[in-house]
Amino acid sequence: MRTRTARSIRRACALAVAGSAVAAVTVATPAVAGPVRQTVTAGNARFQVLSPTLIRTEYAGDGRFTDAATFNAVGRGAFTPTPYTSTVSGGVLTIRTSATTLTYRLNSGPFDGGNLEVRTNAGATPVLAAPWRHLTCATGARCEAEDLTTDGLGVATDHSGYTGEGFLAGFESTGNSVTADVLAPAAGTYSLTARYANGQGGDGQHVTRTLSVSVDGGAAQKLTLPATADWNAWALASVPVTLGAGHHSVRLERTAGDSGNVNLDGLAVLTTGAPFPPASARAFTGCPAGVSCEAEAGLRSGSAVVATDHTGYAGRGFVAELNRASTLTHRVADVPADGTYLLHVRYANGTGGDGRHETRTAPVTANGVTRTLSLPATDGWDAWQSASVPVDLKAGTNDVVLACPEDTSCHVNIDTVAVTPAGGTAPPPHLALGGYRRGLDGVNGDNGGPSTTEGLLHSDGWYLLDDTPSALYDTRTRAVTQRPPHGGNPYQDGYLFTFGHDYKAGLRDLATLTGPPQLLPRWAYGVWYSEYIDRTAADYRDTILPRFRSEGVPLDVLVTDTDFKAPDTWNGWQVDTAKFPDPAGFFAWSKAQGLHNNLNIHPSIMGSDPQFARAQATAKGKLAKSNCGTDCYVFDWGDPDQLKAYLDLHAGMMRQGNDFWWLDWCCDASRSSLPGVTPDAWINQQYADLAAPATGRGFVISRAYGSLQAGGYGGPTGLATGPWADKRSTLHFTGDTSSTWGTLRMEVGITPAESAATGMSAISHDIGGHNDTTGLRGSETYTSGGQQHQTFKLPDDLYARWVQLGTFQPIDRLHSNHSDRLPWQYGDAAKSSATKFLNLRENLVPYTYTLAQEAATTGVPVVRPTYLEYPEEPGAYAAAQSEYFYGPDMLVAPVTSPGASATTPVWFPPGQWTDYFTGKTYTGGTTQQVTSDLGTMPVFLRAGGITVTRTADVTNDVQNPLNRATVTVAPGGSGTFSLYEDNGVSSARSSSAKITYTERSGAHTVTVASPVGSFQAAPREWTVKFLGVASAPDRVKVGTGWAPSTAWKWDAATKTLTVTAPARPGRAPVTVSY
Repeated sequence: MRTRTARSIRRACALAVAGSAVAAVTVATPAVAGPVRQTVTAGNARFQVLSPTLIRTEYAGDGRFTDAATFNAVGRGAFTPTPYTSTVSGGVLTIRTSATTLTYRLNSGPFDGGNLEVRTNAGATPVLAAPWRHLTCATGARCEAEDLTTDGLGVATDHSGYTGEGFLAGFESTGNSVTADVLAPAAGTYSLTARYANGQGGDGQHVTRTLSVSVDGGAAQKLTLPATADWNAWALASVPVTLGAGHHSVRLERTAGDSGNVNLDGLAVLTTGAPFPPASARAFTGCPAGVSCEAEAGLRSGSAVVATDHTGYAGRGFVAELNRASTLTHRVADVPADGTYLLHVRYANGTGGDGRHETRTAPVTANGVTRTLSLPATDGWDAWQSASVPVDLKAGTNDVVLACPEDTSCHVNIDTVAVTPAGGTAPPPHLALGGYRRGLDGVNGDNGGPSTTEGLLHSDGWYLLDDTPSALYDTRTRAVTQRPPHGGNPYQDGYLFTFGHDYKAGLRDLATLTGPPQLLPRWAYGVWYSEYIDRTAADYRDTILPRFRSEGVPLDVLVTDTDFKAPDTWNGWQVDTAKFPDPAGFFAWSKAQGLHNNLNIHPSIMGSDPQFARAQATAKGKLAKSNCGTDCYVFDWGDPDQLKAYLDLHAGMMRQGNDFWWLDWCCDASRSSLPGVTPDAWINQQYADLAAPATGRGFVISRAYGSLQAGGYGGPTGLATGPWADKRSTLHFTGDTSSTWGTLRMEVGITPAESAATGMSAISHDIGGHNDTTGLRGSETYTSGGQQHQTFKLPDDLYARWVQLGTFQPIDRLHSNHSDRLPWQYGDAAKSSATKFLNLRENLVPYTYTLAQEAATTGVPVVRPTYLEYPEEPGAYAAAQSEYFYGPDMLVAPVTSPGASATTPVWFPPGQWTDYFTGKTYTGGTTQQVTSDLGTMPVFLRAGGITVTRTADVTNDVQNPLNRATVTVAPGGSGTFSLYEDNGVSSARSSSAKITYTERSGAHTVTVASPVGSFQAAPREWTVKFLGVASAPDRVKVGTGWAPSTAWKWDAATKTLTVTAPARPGRAPVTVSY
């Protein structure tokens, strides 16, 4: 079979060669484990066609390619072979799949914006992209540091004297680096010169510092950076570098032997004796003809700046403050022939600082010919549209200058520019759909949404995942090794996604390539209780859990925050026996109650801790003091000895019975110096492995995608190694937000946006927020610092609405900082609402667990942005911040405004939609106002939509087999849903039961088929709820017979028909119809 498959693929991948030697391009199957991978090698460039919408692009200047897995790309061999063609004509290699055409100019060196292009379609719109387009630092040009590729460094503006948009701050941790693509005109020795500031560092020293410089991964040499007067004083430092003619990767890094702690404003590669170039000689990125390019990549002068204070822009910002005497220059490359073309500008034109809201103009000059660009007013500064003007261009490269000569000129914000042939339309912008950040710590949504880093999905249908910085990884042994050097030759390794508007295909390819999101144990999809407050075993045993039971509120996971620790409540490494006299007994009691326990960890240790001596010995004396307190030590998880010392500290609590861990890496300066691996992903994987014996499916609740050192606490700064591995091990804890209506409103869009960007499915917000903003007095007292304090609480309506949001999130985790989060701590209406929705959450576990298993199989997350289900509907993009899908059929639009009754605008996609709570139907393709009291919220099933829930309330998941299940269906169309089941901790024995709903010849029928698979379900009583039934039917059929009237009922208020079938064996099918 393998031979036949390989032959058929080779036939499908016919190679046509014209105008070049056959030997220049080869099609081969690499000798590596896994299924056949189709490969095209063209000199030092290699392309692997992994799917119709994913092509690996690899360039090795020494011809040494990489077949091993990397920490990100663990599934390269798991793709099914896909047909493609490869041809060469006129010195250009063309690879075609059913979705993509890629071209590469042979023998043109490393990939860039001029030699590699891709064509695909975003819906019906053709797209041309130059995915490897990036800034090239030509000899003699000034390269602003913030324009370069960074790892662990953020852009700052809190000192004066810098040029450009800011400077790279810190180099505070090992591995912090900046990399430039340098173009040398000829072989020789050049001077790499850095513009830097070196004031008194956070370590209290004001001394000469060092960084290391390497070329193309070769041997490093030191760059010495003498102290400057202060952080506002900038100086130059240089080191000689030997370069061959052509492109090189030059890296400036803080290694273990460097002191770092400097700010970097810019770099230049100069011939010997040449002066450092002025700001006017700034390098900027060329824009290939036909490609949408970011305006901020051009060259600005005058008052023009890069801004981010409006929404809807592409890239990292837009050009603003285009006032009198400002200019914006773009270098248009690869113009095919002399002629007149169209310059397209994507812009916003709201009310200007001069008070005018009118059509603006700007002269545009190219090759000495000036024409006027007219820019009509837009609806506001968040409303973008395109305008165009003819430009006369020469074949090759041209500079196009947009100027603002008059007081009334410009006054617009510019997002993108593009050049097309005359009569062409503006190409779509490379607009990120969603985004990610390490956490939402410190965010108050009342002050606006947080900045994020763009990830996978983009509205123009393509993305380049640059995996070059990623280390090699053995998925079996968890061993990380660094990529081999390439002898001073350039190396690139990236994955080109071309999903178009099939966003699910993009997420599927991402899951296959980088590993799918982890399926958590089933109990994790129930109800969690967590609170930052000093609790004891007696509190849980005698007060809290009995109240959960008496109030009829379910509970699956009990999280104990930091105060359980001893000898230090922040970073002690044993359970405080004054609060938990018998830790093993407490964990055993919890297990007997159907609970799983989670303990908070802060990653540091005091020198006075009883376990410190052993940890330091295991670490071979390498644990170092940090700023986490007097006599406080931290860990470098990239060092095997320190990692072992750190993990060993958990052993005692694991033996006592804790199930899994909450890594709260918010503040302590532990780190990972392991190159090529995102630090959060690295330590989170260790925690997942640590928890696997107790939980069956190991995972950790933790921040993700970065490190404490990369942007701090909430970490908006993305790392070069990316966010791609975290979903394999992490339940993303989004951190310490402020408890406001704005934060609740923000979280509605944050979850689906993050999933779209990273493929992460398990995302957990603090339900209710973390930090109080109201000052309202709560129901409990506690002692802190020898003083009595009282807890806070939320306004009743805000509490109820936040609990409603949590019901339809991937994880429902009540949490706070000394603030009430339990239903009985609120007034009657809020209590009733919260109790209802927490029970609904528990009852939804069969549905949620099935969605989570689907995510682990297909990469499509539990919570889905609206455009994932309706990619061709403009309304889906506009609604993505205020509503989302919970699975394929359920539309959720949480209430985010105050009041016991609130009205929410809801955009309904095409089709018919039925309110899950009231039974009211809505016609799609419209936006309608939906009013909800605290007992309901806007949740809708699409026509033919199906959900499966528990029929009756239960105390927890693990002690209550699914012996009573309810299928709910919405009218107006047919639908299917496959209910996934296993034992909750392993997929070794699983089954799937297909559920169908049909409407045919007046009959409405639900069929639950016999499960397929090896899992033996418990005997089950099935109930079916038909929504949208206008009147009571005359009779109802169960199986082949008519059901007695006692087996069904019709609710006139909600227009719901409920039918209960007799209990039957778990593998027996059932059909219900009316």
